[in-house]
Amino acid sequence: MNIQLTAIIERERDGYVALCPEVDVTSEGSTVAEAHENLQEALGLFFETASASEIDRRLCTEVYITRVEVAVG
Repeated sequence: MNIQLTAIIERERDGYVALCPEVDVTSEGSTVAEAHENLQEALGLFFETASASEIDRRLCTEVYITRVEVAVG
């Protein structure tokens, strides 16, 4: 079974950090593609090793990504 999850990738110092907010799993890589691939691997390992109760506890089915405007200065 495959499920669609969110990947948020952001620049951090000399590399990129990838986050899946639905299960709070993160990974990193030196490029966006590498961070994405490493996150896929980390998610695969999470779903392989986590118990059903752990997955139920951590899996968030509603994630909203939006932009916010804030006055600065």
